[in-house]
Amino acid sequence: MTGMTTNAARAAADREHDRRWFTLAVLCLSLLIVFVGNSSLNVAIPTLSRDLHATESQLQWVVAVYSLVFAGLLFSTGALGDRFGRKGALQLGLLLFLVGAGLASASTTTWEIIGCRAVMGAAGALIMPSTLSILINVFPPGERPKAIAIWASVTGAAGSLGPVASGWLLGHFWYGSIFLINTPVIVIALVAGHFLVPKSRDPEESRLDPIGALLSVIGIVALVYGLIQAPEYGWASAGTIGAFVVAVAVLALFVAWELRTPEPMLDMHYFRRPAFSAGTGGMILVFVAMYGVMFLVSQYFQLVLGYSALSAALRLMPIAAIMLVVAPLTPKLSRTFGAHRTVSFGMVSIALGLSLLSRLTTHTPYAYVVVCLVPLTLGIALSMSPMTASIMSAVPPRRAGAGSAMNDATRELGAALGIAVLGSVATSRYSGSIARFLHGLSPADRSAASTSIAGALRVADKLPAGARETLRVGAQHAFVGGVHLAVIVGAVLALLSAVIVARYLPHSLVASGPMHGPIASLEEAAELGLGGVPPRFGDDLDDAQIHALHDDGDQQPAAS
Repeated sequence: MTGMTTNAARAAADREHDRRWFTLAVLCLSLLIVFVGNSSLNVAIPTLSRDLHATESQLQWVVAVYSLVFAGLLFSTGALGDRFGRKGALQLGLLLFLVGAGLASASTTTWEIIGCRAVMGAAGALIMPSTLSILINVFPPGERPKAIAIWASVTGAAGSLGPVASGWLLGHFWYGSIFLINTPVIVIALVAGHFLVPKSRDPEESRLDPIGALLSVIGIVALVYGLIQAPEYGWASAGTIGAFVVAVAVLALFVAWELRTPEPMLDMHYFRRPAFSAGTGGMILVFVAMYGVMFLVSQYFQLVLGYSALSAALRLMPIAAIMLVVAPLTPKLSRTFGAHRTVSFGMVSIALGLSLLSRLTTHTPYAYVVVCLVPLTLGIALSMSPMTASIMSAVPPRRAGAGSAMNDATRELGAALGIAVLGSVATSRYSGSIARFLHGLSPADRSAASTSIAGALRVADKLPAGARETLRVGAQHAFVGGVHLAVIVGAVLALLSAVIVARYLPHSLVASGPMHGPIASLEEAAELGLGGVPPRFGDDLDDAQIHALHDDGDQQPAAS
C-alpha cells in the first residue's frame, strides 16, 4: 500500500514537472492582470474627473487605494497562501479581481470606484506572492533563473501596454471599459490554472500575524488619509491632525507588537542593518517620485496641453526606452563605483529631473518634458536594482520571502505616498491660487472649481466667452503652479535621500542573488510597480554565503 502511494505521488510529481512551462504561462497571465490593473489608470484620471465630477482628493484615492491595500496585505496574504494553499490563494485572488473589476466598470460614483479598487488591491495581494511561491515550488534550482526572468519580463510589458490600452479604450468607450481590460485574461487564467497549477503549501506552516497586519493597515491608511484630505479640510484642521495622531500612535503600536511577537510579519530587527533600512527608505522615495510625478504629468498633458488620453499615454513611452538603455548597465556601475555611489548619483539625477519640471508652463513644448523625464528616469533606473539587492542581501536565505515581500511593499507604499504627498502639495497650491478667479460664481461652482482643475474647466464651459477664457487660463496656471511646488518638494526629498544613501548603503553587495546581471536588472527596472523580485534561494548559495547571511551582525558579505 505504501509503495502504491509512493508511486502515485511520484507520478503526480512527474506530471507537474512535465507541464511546468504551461504552469509558468498561467502564472505570467495572473501577474499581468495585477500589473495592468495598477498601471492602466493614470491616463484615465482626467476622464474620471470629467465624467464623475470627482475632486482632486477623490482622484488621489482612486489611484492610491489600490497600492495602499496591496502593500498593507502583502505580508499576510503571502503567509495565508503558504499556510492554506498557494493555488487556492491564487484562484481566490483572480475571482476577487474579476468581481472588483466588474463592479468598477458599472460604478457611477467616484466612491464606488474607490471601493472597487480597494477590492482589486486585496486581490492583487493574493495573486502576486502566490505566483512566485508556486514558481519556486514547480521549477528546480537550475531552471529557476530562466523561469523568473520570463515571469518578471511580463510585468515590464504590462507596465508599458496598460496605459496605452486604457488610452485607446477611453477614446472609443465609456470610462468603465478600462476596468474590463483584464476580464478575458482572468477567465483564461482561472480555467487554465484549475488544470495546470499544482497545489502546494509550506510544510512548516509559519504562524500568521493578524494583529500586525491590522495595525499596519490602520496606521498607513490613517497617514495617507491625512495627507490626501488635508488640502480639502486644511492642514491645521482637527480632522487632519487627528488622522496624523492616529497614524503615529497605531504605527508605534505596530512596531512594538512586531518586536515582541514570536513570528512577526515584518522583523523590525532587520532595520538595524544599514543595507536593509537604507534600501527600504530609498525604494520608497523612488516610487514617491515616480508615481507622484506620473499622477500630475498625466493630468498636465490632458488638461493643460490638451492631449487625448491615448496621446498622453504614448508620450510617456520614452520612460520605457530610457529604462531599456540604462538598466542593464546598473550592475556593472555598482561594482565599479560602489552601490552607495551609484544609488546616490541616481537620487541626485531624480532631483535634477524634478527641478527641471518646475519650469513647466501652460505652453511648454513636449520636447522639454522629455528633457525633464530623461534624468528622472535615469535616476530611477540607477537606483532600483542596487536597492533591491541591498534589501535582499540583508535578509537570511530562509526569510527570502519576507525580504521579497518587503521590497514589494516598499514600492506600493511609495506609490501611495507619492500620490498622497505630491498630489496634496500640488492641490494645496492650486486651491490657493485659483481663489482669485472664482469671484461671482455660485457656491456650487466655486466649490467645484477650487477642488480640481477638471472641475474648473467644467465650470468655465458654462460661462460667457470672456469669463470662460479667464477661468480656464487661471485654472491652468494654478495647476502648473501646484506642480512646481510638488516637484520642488520631491527634489528636496531626493537630495536628502542621496545624502543618507551615500552614508549608509553598503559599497558592495553579495555576488549572488537578484540584480547582479544586466538582464535581471533590466527586468527589475522595467517593472516600475509591483512585479516581484527574484528572491535569494538557500539552495543556490554555498555554505560560506549562507553562514555569512545568517550572521546577526550588520556587516554585509563582500562581492566577489
